[in-house]
Amino acid sequence: MASNESPGSLTAGAVAILSTPDPAAKASESAALARLWSAGALPVGDSRPPPRPARPARPVLRPPREMPRRRNFGSPAGRAALLHALAHIELNAIDLAWDLLARFAAEDLPRRFYDDWVSVAAEEALHYTLLAGRLGDLGRAYGDMPAHDGLWEAAGATAGDLAARLAVVPLVLEARGLDVTPAMAARLDAAGDRDSAGILRRILADEIGHVRVGRHWFEWLCRREGLEPSAVFHDRVRRCFKGELKPPFNRAAREAAGLPATFYEPPASDGSDCG
Repeated sequence: MASNESPGSLTAGAVAILSTPDPAAKASESAALARLWSAGALPVGDSRPPPRPARPARPVLRPPREMPRRRNFGSPAGRAALLHALAHIELNAIDLAWDLLARFAAEDLPRRFYDDWVSVAAEEALHYTLLAGRLGDLGRAYGDMPAHDGLWEAAGATAGDLAARLAVVPLVLEARGLDVTPAMAARLDAAGDRDSAGILRRILADEIGHVRVGRHWFEWLCRREGLEPSAVFHDRVRRCFKGELKPPFNRAAREAAGLPATFYEPPASDGSDCG
């Protein structure tokens, strides 16, 4: 989808973005589609997303356990490795937002649902662009280092269940970003890299909003089905999330996002399947 072309519908545009391998094009097309949607130029449509998004030939994807731990923020190489990992997360976040919109378009959802998640997708695209630009400032580019494919596993595990997708992606994975980003930004400040730290703080502020959007629509969906939200959250996390919800939690940021402690303190994964 060229940025000056109309895709015909929101879901068709989402599928086109998911099918775009080039990260910079994916980000720019996300911004263009968000503008079209905000202008009221598109219907929702009914295009179905691919099983997996298109990806560039690089970076090489490795299992999460084979990825080195990032410790040395004091060196340019260490900071570049951090920014590369975060750019990879944001690239996945772009696709997760568009996949959500296309995959669950048959769920009889209100216009505001699409408004909110289009906005999230556009912000994730901006985050990727900021991080990729900062990598360029450091003489590196996205794709120069290996990355892992663990984030997209969450999409596969929740492909048939909107409640599970909302529980696992914004309320577990993005909420984890609220916990770890302030310390990373502080370490970048301590290393004298205020430009990178500023980007992380911008991302943190936006991600609080993303978690808030996820919590709102998760609770809306539960109420529509006559279900108790915290019980549904615990059930979906146990069945659909491989891992545990590990403290320490950034309670202030989670409270700002409206995410109650009753959601994230009790559940633990038992390894059973989502379905």
